[in-house]
Amino acid sequence: MRVLGIGDHISCGSALVEDGALIGAITDERLVREKMVFGVPRESIRALLELHGLEPGDIDAIAVATRNQHLIDGYVDFKDGWFGLRRSRFKQYLFEVASNVSRLRRHVPGLDAAYYALRRPAFAARRRGLRRILREEFGLSCPVHFLDHHFCHITSAYYTSGYRDAAVFSIDGGGDGNCGKVYDVVDGRFTELCAIPSFDSLGTFYSYVTQICGFKAGRHEGKITGLAANGTPRYVPILREILTLEDGRFRNVANVFFLSALRELQRRLPDDFSHKDLAASIQDYSEELVVGLVRHWLARTGRRNVALAGGVCANVKINQRVHEMPEVDSVFIHPGMSDEGMPVGAALGLYHRLAGRPYDPLFPTMPHVYLGPGYDDAQIGRELERAGVAAQRYDDVEGEVARLLADDKVVARFNGRMEYGPRALGNRSILYPTTDPSVHFWLNEGLQRTEFMPFAPVVMREHARRCFTDIDGAEDAARFMTITFNCTDWMTRNCPGVVHVDGTARPQLVDERDNPSMYRILARYHEITGLPCLINTSFNMHEEPIVCTPADAIRAFQLGHLDYLAIGSFIAANPEPQPRNADTSRHDAAMNRRGIVHRY
Repeated sequence: MRVLGIGDHISCGSALVEDGALIGAITDERLVREKMVFGVPRESIRALLELHGLEPGDIDAIAVATRNQHLIDGYVDFKDGWFGLRRSRFKQYLFEVASNVSRLRRHVPGLDAAYYALRRPAFAARRRGLRRILREEFGLSCPVHFLDHHFCHITSAYYTSGYRDAAVFSIDGGGDGNCGKVYDVVDGRFTELCAIPSFDSLGTFYSYVTQICGFKAGRHEGKITGLAANGTPRYVPILREILTLEDGRFRNVANVFFLSALRELQRRLPDDFSHKDLAASIQDYSEELVVGLVRHWLARTGRRNVALAGGVCANVKINQRVHEMPEVDSVFIHPGMSDEGMPVGAALGLYHRLAGRPYDPLFPTMPHVYLGPGYDDAQIGRELERAGVAAQRYDDVEGEVARLLADDKVVARFNGRMEYGPRALGNRSILYPTTDPSVHFWLNEGLQRTEFMPFAPVVMREHARRCFTDIDGAEDAARFMTITFNCTDWMTRNCPGVVHVDGTARPQLVDERDNPSMYRILARYHEITGLPCLINTSFNMHEEPIVCTPADAIRAFQLGHLDYLAIGSFIAANPEPQPRNADTSRHDAAMNRRGIVHRY
């Protein structure tokens, strides 16, 4: 049985499940080259069918992630985040009305129901529109099923965790009227325990702080997480007056939403508030809230395995705090934890509903994340020639890459099938030694990225305990760069380029099973230098998606002025490599930013 999963909201994409195994997953942003793009995922549907040699009649069912939202027929960019998103007049009007009447919510019974009743015709039009597009444009006439937003997050986490029993949490900004759900799952049987309304969302609360600090809500929350380690959480009491945890649920006690929430935050904060201190405050308070949520439901269920998905679980420091809870034996975070993972969860959830086969947690649902398109040396060679890039082919390209890295060169690596999810995990990565603490300044400058964002290490799995503390129970999460750990003294001394200012790092643990080519690079580099790890950062320019095709890779290699490009079996040298100027001025400016950036 083949099930096609699609998601047509933010970070839209498609996934393909065949007889219970996830065999393909692509986010449209990689294909249309617009980060976090919205819309019907036409390009990823086409790419998956072509990649696997399938005709429309080979698909048995289609699972659409999220039941209720508006149809976006065509792609809409997300460059300006939630507050700059180009919406229909009707939808923008609804958001503004909701902003203005949010304070009445606790006092006017049925206000939520009235809000969603107004939107119901648009929801129905989307379902009709998607069925028509799939039938008329793709010839897909199989049954189309619409699944609950949070159930798709839940199934994505559970079915890829390898757990038989687990407490499973979906925590995000919102979808299908909720910002989170909690399930108790045993042997593939799902029991919903809790649903938290979107109005009470921790995810959107974090986004409001992102916007207040001059970044883009819904797009730059990771920058707040990186900035937080530099600040002091002095504003937590203010945040506590807006959102709290009550009886295992988040609660918006200030009754503010969207624009009114931004205004309320600005009203409560001092005029000269420190951006890094506000970042530290929302980070610390979010960790407290999520730990409290998980603790409440673990006490109710008695479970000791925790599986997580949803946009809030892209926050690797929150995931570390959950892992460190004494009530938790093991934690797993789905690799595509944000909405890019919705098609995967939808396809897996529908497959298990329709298949009627017993659940087997040992079945290899997702043994790796290399689920996108790949390119052979013939295709790569033609693209290098077309771009006029001179390259040499190597029989042992991994050994040559390791030698270049041992010589302190920056190497962009393009190899095999593209990764699924938001992290570069070796096949579309930029590699560099971990020994230079100034790398944050000069390499981020070349890639036009924010200097206070830490780089992450890729580490030989057998050396993980040499580098990090307390990793037991989170090793599988670390295969996919979804969690931080505290670094050992050895790691701090020898690999300062990947140790954040708070003493943590977000590793990718690799063995030969996961990525044989990447492991060979690490093993050879270890032989030469004695170090079992390298910097692994995503192969893309700032605000662009990770590269997908050989042409994307060559363009980013040239724009970033990277030293070398290892692409398939070829290696190309850059005639204009980036100067290593460790200018800290932009970093220092970010550390000292204060006050309101925009008034709302």
